[in-house]
Amino acid sequence: MSEREIGQSRLYEWLTGDEDSRMCKDISDEACDEQPRNFFLHLFAALGNKLADELSSARLVLPWLLGVIGAPLWMVGLLVPIREAGALLPQLFVAGFIRLKPQRKWVWVAGGCLQALAAMVLALLAVYGQGSLGGALVLTALIALSLARGLSSIATKDVLGKTIAKRRRGNLMGWSGSVAGAVTLAAGGVLMLFEDRPGELALAILLGIAALGWAVNAACAARIAEMPGAVEGGENAWDSIKLGLHLMREDRGFLHFNLSRSLLLASALALPYVAVLGQQQSGAELGGLGILIVVSGIAGMIASPVWGKRADASSRSVLRDTGLGAAVCCLLGAAIAWLPGEWSSQVWPYALVYALLVVVHAGVRLGRKTYLVDMAGQDRRALYVALSNTITGVMMLVVGGMTGLLAQWLGTDWLLVFLAVMALAAALSATRLPEVEQ
Repeated sequence: MSEREIGQSRLYEWLTGDEDSRMCKDISDEACDEQPRNFFLHLFAALGNKLADELSSARLVLPWLLGVIGAPLWMVGLLVPIREAGALLPQLFVAGFIRLKPQRKWVWVAGGCLQALAAMVLALLAVYGQGSLGGALVLTALIALSLARGLSSIATKDVLGKTIAKRRRGNLMGWSGSVAGAVTLAAGGVLMLFEDRPGELALAILLGIAALGWAVNAACAARIAEMPGAVEGGENAWDSIKLGLHLMREDRGFLHFNLSRSLLLASALALPYVAVLGQQQSGAELGGLGILIVVSGIAGMIASPVWGKRADASSRSVLRDTGLGAAVCCLLGAAIAWLPGEWSSQVWPYALVYALLVVVHAGVRLGRKTYLVDMAGQDRRALYVALSNTITGVMMLVVGGMTGLLAQWLGTDWLLVFLAVMALAAALSATRLPEVEQ
């Protein structure tokens, strides 16, 4: 090995705690030899993706964008459902197509390039968009971005399963989340300097950096050494649906996982409502946005490596604990809203609850990804991922619509109480899941 490869292997062993970087469990010998190099390519690809996700967040950045361009208020309520369901729902329909590709990384590359293009359109709309037409174009660009995100998501997990061994995947995602959190923290700190100034140009720069992040993601994915895999078993969309329904009946563990994952949507659905409570105290100025981005960055930087190591040991326990954590955060948010005086009229208490909820949500994401990849066998991994994501996309639309109605009827504070009950149910469900890392 060259000195560069030796140094790369040593750094890999230090980051993962391995004593031998060539010890692998469920990947081929050829993939094992390339694992240290692929680990860092995955790391930088995930960094670009996570940074781009934060800087184009449907929970924080895009609501400010719609406010800046003067779009109607009702459009804000469509951002999170479009972003989440748009990325998840189509995946079952492309799983069979991806299965026919011996190298799935090129599907990942295509998705990254399309997301970069959509982010550039959003950046231009921050400067030139106006009113209802500008808002409609933002939603259209978000639909395109979400569909491309879904394309990348299923391919990314399949490539991850082929190139990184079991008990190393959670560690990889944890480190990428930590580094991305640090970069996001810096971006939020810069925004705080804008204080109460609007800043169409600042939003455009943020979204331009997001486009660059997805370009980096695509470039790193293209360089991953992926060994050609089996192409048998590729189905069209209808065959994938029939096979998926059969798997749901036959594999009770997979069905139970999807129930737990659906209940854990409470953490994702609670985040924008906690942010709304904070935004009501700061208006649409970039200073308030900066505070929320900063606390989100700090939380992601601290949380991800811890959750990553725990997910490699037991992703089931991560799902259980994050359900409990989400319930506590939702109740805290509601309690602050009920407090009299200055406590409930400043952005900072809500920002702290938002940070805690980001920590919990990072665990939800890491736990469910690690559990799903480790649970699925190599031959069915792409289909399991696609089916689970499609189910979650449907549930996001259904539960998201319900929470919107409840928020209108009960108010944001009581909605958070409802989401706390949902999170507790998720924790109880997760305790009954089987272990998959043992």
